[in-house]
Amino acid sequence: MDWGTELWVSGSGSSSLTRCRKLVLQDQFDTIERHTQWGLDLVDKYVKFVKERTEIEQAYAKQLRNLVKKHLPKRIAREDPELKFCQYQAFLQVVKELNDFAGQREIVAENLLTQICVELAKYSQELKQERKSHLQEGRRAQQQLENSFKQLENSKRKFERDCREAEKAVLTAEKLDQDINATKADVEKAKQQANLRSHMAEESKNEYASYLQKFNHNQSQFYFLEMPQIFNKLQAMDEQRTQHLKEGYSIFSETEQQVMPIIGKCLEGMKAAADMVDEKNDSQVLIELHKSGFERPGDMDFEDFSQPINRTSSDSSLGTPRGTLDGRLDPRMLGKNKGKRWPFSRKNKTVITEDFSHLPPEQRRKKLQQKIEERNRELQKELDQRDALNKMKDVYQKTPQMGDPNSLEPKISETLGTIERLRLEIQKYEAWLADAESRMLSNRPDTAARYNRHLDHASALNNNCSHEKDRLNTTHSEDVLNQPIYTEFDEDFEELASPIGTCVALYQFEGSSEGTISMLEGEELGLMEEDKGDGWTRVRRVKGGEGYVPTSYLQVTLN
Repeated sequence: MDWGTELWVSGSGSSSLTRCRKLVLQDQFDTIERHTQWGLDLVDKYVKFVKERTEIEQAYAKQLRNLVKKHLPKRIAREDPELKFCQYQAFLQVVKELNDFAGQREIVAENLLTQICVELAKYSQELKQERKSHLQEGRRAQQQLENSFKQLENSKRKFERDCREAEKAVLTAEKLDQDINATKADVEKAKQQANLRSHMAEESKNEYASYLQKFNHNQSQFYFLEMPQIFNKLQAMDEQRTQHLKEGYSIFSETEQQVMPIIGKCLEGMKAAADMVDEKNDSQVLIELHKSGFERPGDMDFEDFSQPINRTSSDSSLGTPRGTLDGRLDPRMLGKNKGKRWPFSRKNKTVITEDFSHLPPEQRRKKLQQKIEERNRELQKELDQRDALNKMKDVYQKTPQMGDPNSLEPKISETLGTIERLRLEIQKYEAWLADAESRMLSNRPDTAARYNRHLDHASALNNNCSHEKDRLNTTHSEDVLNQPIYTEFDEDFEELASPIGTCVALYQFEGSSEGTISMLEGEELGLMEEDKGDGWTRVRRVKGGEGYVPTSYLQVTLN
């Protein structure tokens, strides 16, 4: 089934159908011309579609790359504490997998551009040239047949005219021949004219027959050979174009399928990163990173401000704490025993020391161990370099032509100096580490036993009879005042001091965070420390308790 056969009217036609057949030919030729142009437009449309899809993929991949660049650290230090948390490791893995995913989107865009856009655009240009050639060939054949038909029509009209002229000349000659008045010369002349016209008519007849034979041959060639061949060429061209377009459709999906396994691995990697997150492990990592080595502080001492009143009104007072003879607390004693209050008080700016004594015990121990390991690695590297230099020196001494042994002396001396320096630093850090470990052991009280002892002591105070209160309370006060407050925070706690002013709370404040204190609107407070520029002021409540409150919530009056 081809266009050269199926698009023609079947059967043979007479001369009366020539004009109709020519119209049908022109219609079919125009139909094929429009169809092939539509096919080329479809190819260009598909190329444009794929190109826009490629631009979308490229923009998507670029945005993913920028996202990865934004969230992935440029340099990941091995000692970075964040890397110890599996949730952060999983995050980095997800970002890296997303980067690989972006790479696959770039591959999709590149393959679509090269295998479809470039190839089809190039093929479309070749196709347009081929189509133009076939259409020009068809138009030339049509023009040749049209010219042949015009020659046939002209010869036919000439033959028809010559026949009429010949017939008219014959009638004129016969009329003169029968006319008695006509001269012999006129008759002879009319006969000669009639013969001439008859001869011309015969020549026109032969010419018309020749042109008719030629036209019939050209027409047969045109309808049965030339145009069917041209139509079949256009059909083959169009079918080939359709095949290329089909392959382009297939590549569009195959390009995506080719990267699906790698994309699947990227997604599996993200899922594996999610599965590796262990909340218990991260909690343990936080403990290992920030474990202080401190023990919990002891109980706060009881401050007996009612002792002078109780001595006057009753003999069953809580007892006289150690201090002055009149029972009043010695401010020096009070400051000495109550100078350290809680581990969350505001601290002065930390001064970093070489021996890391500014760190909590456990963190100091870990930091010192880390420094010792670093110095040991550096020392081993220098020792290897020393051995290599000594071997090279021996080779130079045995084979002088290879080099001068004295040229290595500066480098050897420098290496030995570095080794000695590293050994001294290691000894220094080891001494600090031993001191830190000994302090941790000496400052580690039996917390559980102390806690049980305080519970038993409090229970005894509550269950004793009233006539034993003086003795028990006096003993309790002496025990509390003599009991050492938790020694690990001695450097961080602040000494108890007298208020430097008074203040009134303008608004209510809920001290929910550590180191702060709650207050009610209109409450009078003692000013212990002015605002140092951070927006907080330390105050003391009348009922006891100190902490920080917002400066803007207070009306302050200095003494």
